[in-house]
Parts: sequence; C-alpha cells; structure tokens
Amino acid sequence: QVQLVESGGGLVQPGGSLRLSCAVSGSIFSINAMGWYRQAPGKQRELVARITTGGSTNYSDSVKGRFTISRDNAKNTVYVQMNSLKPEDTAVYYCNVQTARFNYWGRGTQVTVSS
Repeated sequence: QVQLVESGGGLVQPGGSLRLSCAVSGSIFSINAMGWYRQAPGKQRELVARITTGGSTNYSDSVKGRFTISRDNAKNTVYVQMNSLKPEDTAVYYCNVQTARFNYWGRGTQVTVSS
C-alpha cells in the first residue's frame, strides 16, 4: 500500500519560512513526477510546484522566486522550501506523486501565515 506522509506545516508570520517534506512509502514504481498542491478555503486545489524524475521543475506564478522544490529519488521524498511567506499562502498543502498508471495524494498539512 502506497502512503504519502507530509510534515512541516504550521503557523508562521508573514515573511517567514517553512519547509514541507513528503515521504513516500510502499511499493511504487515508475514515478514520473512529484509535487505539491494547495487548497485554500473556498478555492480549488491548485498546483504549487512540481518536479520530474529528471529534475525539471515548474511553479505556479504566485510562488515563483519564493518557493523551491527538490527531491531525493533514493529516499522517495519530495520537499518544498517556502520563503517570504504571505497570508495568501495559507492553505492545506498536499503532496502528489504521479506514476505511469496512478496519481497518489497525501492527506495534507496545514500552512497558516498570520501575524
């Protein structure tokens, strides 16, 4: 059974930083990409950042220059370093793993940016 376990969320002041981690366990094959999505109250889930097995990345325009995604292929772990956080970054952040056949999701971790 594949599990995605996120960690690192919490409450931070505007301008602060957080680092989210997502560890993937279980039998999972042919990972194409790993990434982070977020969903704020009353809004649709949106892509934050995504990284392929080859290392190609893409970011939403709202986080470019502030967030950095990385992955450790050997550990099947994906990270996102979030700097210069803004109140509008407040959301539940979900880890996502895409394989050739399936799309896996974590349960989410809350990030709240507030003074």
